[in-house]
Amino acid sequence: MQEQTLQLEHQSKVKEYEVAVEQLKGEQIQLQGEERRKTLGEETKQNQARAQYQDKLARQRYDDQLRQQQFLNEDNLRKQEESVMKQEAMRKATIEHEMDLRHKNEMLRVEAEAKARAKVERDNADLIREQILFKGPLVCVCVCVRFPLQVAGLTLLAVGVYSARNATGVAGRYIEARLGKPSLVRETSRITVAEAIKHPVKTAKRLRSRPQDALEGVVLSPALEERVRDIAITTRNTRQNKGLYRNILMYGPPGTGKTLFAKKLALHSGMDYAIMTGGDVAPMGRDGVTAMHKVFDWASTSRRGLLLFVDEADAFLRKRATEKISEDLRATLNAFLYRTGEQSNKFMLVLASNQPEQFDWAINDRIDEIVNFGLPGLEERERLVRLYFDKFVLGPATAGRQRLKLAQFDYGQKCSDIAKRTEGMSGREISKLGVAWQAAAYASENGVLTEEMIDSRVDDAIKQHAQKMDWLLMEAGEGLGCWMKMCEFYNVNVSL
Repeated sequence: MQEQTLQLEHQSKVKEYEVAVEQLKGEQIQLQGEERRKTLGEETKQNQARAQYQDKLARQRYDDQLRQQQFLNEDNLRKQEESVMKQEAMRKATIEHEMDLRHKNEMLRVEAEAKARAKVERDNADLIREQILFKGPLVCVCVCVRFPLQVAGLTLLAVGVYSARNATGVAGRYIEARLGKPSLVRETSRITVAEAIKHPVKTAKRLRSRPQDALEGVVLSPALEERVRDIAITTRNTRQNKGLYRNILMYGPPGTGKTLFAKKLALHSGMDYAIMTGGDVAPMGRDGVTAMHKVFDWASTSRRGLLLFVDEADAFLRKRATEKISEDLRATLNAFLYRTGEQSNKFMLVLASNQPEQFDWAINDRIDEIVNFGLPGLEERERLVRLYFDKFVLGPATAGRQRLKLAQFDYGQKCSDIAKRTEGMSGREISKLGVAWQAAAYASENGVLTEEMIDSRVDDAIKQHAQKMDWLLMEAGEGLGCWMKMCEFYNVNVSL
């Protein structure tokens, strides 16, 4: 019994020892958990501090890049202004030199005439003296009568020459303002005097031309097509009823049909069109104000009404408050705002831009309707591929007058496949595909365009488009790169 009792006591002590060991293990686990939590907290703080520091560095780099870009822009602008000033100074110096030479030549001519006249008078002094002795009284009477008549004749002659010169200058300026094309206008359908003299047959055909469909040759999405057709109908009825035209802003990626639709809109409504680009305004310097007024004066004289299309309008219609622009460009912008402050029944303003957010707020106030020209979808791309395939390949191949033949394959299926592969391309890029197919046929030995040649040109166009998109993303990603890295560090899902 004593032995059993001792064994039981020993077993109880062992159990107590095991319980104590388990308690120590639990305490150690708890201590390890606390240490791990503290370690995670410190790591989190360090990561946050590191992220903040990296974000700060990224912001500093971005600010430095912006300052450097701004400095480069200001330097380029300064160089352009200096170049314009140098050209102006050279022009003035040339004019002054020409005037100086002209004056010297005139003085030399007068001096030579005076010397010649004096020599003749010296040589004929005796003869003149004898004539005076024999015809003294008669000469006095003749001189008294002729002198007022000569003065009156010279006066009338000077007045006539001066009046004729001024009348010629006024007539020339009137003809230039009414019929001459302004320097800022790159292309116009309005008939000028020089063009009428140079191309009389073409001018006569244009005068007999009838209004065309506003969407002829223009491929757009159904919703956009319906909207621009309404704009075309409204513009045509406005012209017929002599109402006030509405100003339109068309924005979107390059090559989506903005310029083409502007021309078709003018022809559909029976108006003339004039195309100017914003990049031509800044190099004109202080002459930009005069040139801008000439454009609107010329536009106001159109009997049919003028559609003034400004391509790349954001190049000179930028914000005056936030961006540093030259005083000459600011004055030109103010002149543009002054001439477009009220709606007109003489001209219609159509602006096209890839970055409309850069417009000055006063420009936005003058816009009556905004139209977004987006990239073509699958159906539009297929229509464009078929259109340019017919224009550049099937037409020349069936005409028989050109060195171009077409191999046997399913043209319709091939156009559908190309439309699927050219996702993201604009209408201009697809039109260049048609030109590339035609060039490939001309470059071949027998002039036959095969399916493999078409696929090869499509592959090249897709690679070039991808390269352009990479460049665009690199340019746009400089400002977003830091933000993307920070989001990636914190495991934030970003969807562009």
